Amino acid sequence: QVQLQESGPGLVKPSQTLSLTCTVSGASITISSYAWSWIRQPPGKGLEWMGVIAYDGSTYYSPSLKSRTSISRDTSKNQFSLQLSSVTPEDTAVYYCARGSNWCYDSWGQGTQVTVSS
Repeated sequence: QVQLQESGPGLVKPSQTLSLTCTVSGASITISSYAWSWIRQPPGKGLEWMGVIAYDGSTYYSPSLKSRTSISRDTSKNQFSLQLSSVTPEDTAVYYCARGSNWCYDSWGQGTQVTVSS
């Protein structure tokens, strides 16, 4: 059974870079045909897909966030990470990592609250 766990700071100052890591257990992030996504939910709003890293390391980003988003991975630790630069209070959200893409996900992390505030 695959499990995902997000980790990272819960508070980030405006203009700084938000960095989160998703640790995966029970499955390799390099297994063929799987992809690993970052999704967020701002308070009072719906889920927003941010980007994905595929099993081969290729990445795809939401057009609205592409200029500020980077997803990378550490295969030795079976982790993938999110960096979101130049954050504003509008980036305050619960951030999730999940296995899957195109709104088809079979496993989710529990989510981590990130607040952008000075």
